[in-house]
Amino acid sequence: MASVNSSRTMLFTSEEIKRENMKQLLKDVSKALEERGYNAVNQISGYLISNDPAYISSHNNARNNIQQVERYEIIEELVRYYLESK
Repeated sequence: MASVNSSRTMLFTSEEIKRENMKQLLKDVSKALEERGYNAVNQISGYLISNDPAYISSHNNARNNIQQVERYEIIEELVRYYLESK
C-alpha cells in the first residue's frame, strides 16, 4: 500500500466545496425523509418543482437545511451531475 504524504497542500475551489456541501445536504435530507417513511425522490422533486417546503419533513432539521440553498442551485447541480455521469 502506498504511503500518503499528508504534508502536501491541497487546493480546493469554492465551487468544489459548494458542490460537496450540496451533495451532503441532499443525502441528509433524503435520509431524514426515508426515516419518516417518505419516498425521498418524490418529495425532493415535489419541493423543487413547487417551492412548497411542506414536501420536506422537518425531521432532523431537513426543511430548514434545504431552504438554505436556492432551488435553482440544486437543480443546476443535479443536471450537471447527470450530464457529467453520461
